[in-house]
Amino acid sequence: MTLQPITTSTSYTADRAWLAALHGTDSTETITLDISKLTAGTHTAASADTNQPYSRVLSGVAVGKISASGLYGAFDPAATDGRQNLAGHVFAEVLFAPTATKVPAALLWHGVVVAARVPGGIDTTKVTPSVTGPQIRYV
Repeated sequence: MTLQPITTSTSYTADRAWLAALHGTDSTETITLDISKLTAGTHTAASADTNQPYSRVLSGVAVGKISASGLYGAFDPAATDGRQNLAGHVFAEVLFAPTATKVPAALLWHGVVVAARVPGGIDTTKVTPSVTGPQIRYV
């Protein structure tokens, strides 16, 4: 029996068209996302590469903190679990395995964001300004 190891690599550039300025990108916070609170195809993208089974959370997704678990899910102004309060945006794309339920991510909690380019969209009229919370300015 002869073994022939094969190595492949894939590279891609994160789409940060939602980011209007670099302000705040030097001080992101580490959070944990609850994958069940993200919508496939809207907040996450499945891999198209047959050699790479990992999906990814898109950069720019607006998130809120789930009160009961302390995890983060997609911002939803109609939610009652804490996600109705914007915490910020996922700064960098994050890969996750098909069976993953939680994934670490970087949170942009202050900066300038292009609202029209946020993955999944965001209604800025439903974001409550906060003095002690996220400091996001939408353009």
